[in-house]
Amino acid sequence: MFELLWSEDFSTKTLDDEKWNIASGGHGFGNNEDQFYTTREKNVRLENNQLIIEAHKEVYENRLFTSGKVTTSKKFSMTYGKVEVKAKIPKGKGTWPAIWMLPEAIGEDLKWPRCGEIDIMEHVGRRADEIHFSLHSELYNHVKKTQETHVAYLEGITDRFALYGFIWTPEYVEFQVDHVTYARFEKKINEEDQMAAWPFDQPFYLILNLAIGGYFGGEIDDQIFPVKMIVDNIQVFKLKD
Repeated sequence: MFELLWSEDFSTKTLDDEKWNIASGGHGFGNNEDQFYTTREKNVRLENNQLIIEAHKEVYENRLFTSGKVTTSKKFSMTYGKVEVKAKIPKGKGTWPAIWMLPEAIGEDLKWPRCGEIDIMEHVGRRADEIHFSLHSELYNHVKKTQETHVAYLEGITDRFALYGFIWTPEYVEFQVDHVTYARFEKKINEEDQMAAWPFDQPFYLILNLAIGGYFGGEIDDQIFPVKMIVDNIQVFKLKD
């Protein structure tokens, strides 16, 4: 059913700029987040064939914390298939690591939430044993409290590496951890405006980040820093013809 399309084992000395972009900025990203993303090795680097995204408590530009965010925008995207990311997420109140996707077409003519958003994994430190899986669209999103979402209870998930997986077909999407399916969402149909209901038939790119605080991350424990999200490897598969 699947065929390997793209992979990353972080075996280079520095992050491969033919595959990745390192984001920079601290405008809150619509969620009142408390971190400033930088391109410094302090926040984004490779160690022992692993990607380290590390957050620090420090004054930087207009924020009291720094962290990292990387994307494959304009360098790699996919439509339908399977994504598997082996990662270890941090402990601590205020952390908000995520593995997620946005469409390449996002922009002035296609804004969020109409563009769509796929959250393969989100975690908030104040609820240490919960993993969130979500889809967002114009009709179904967290602002309206109508998003397609599921929360899985996985005891000790911050103590180990886990394989976060996402299966994407024209008919449905599934979210997995360690090959176990925890959520499945069927395609939404809206004859008047199909894009508003299900924008998930277009190319999406990958995003890995560690946000701090904000509306979802919540109250921050200053004593936990530095904290890091570690990504061991990524495999992306396409649907076989």
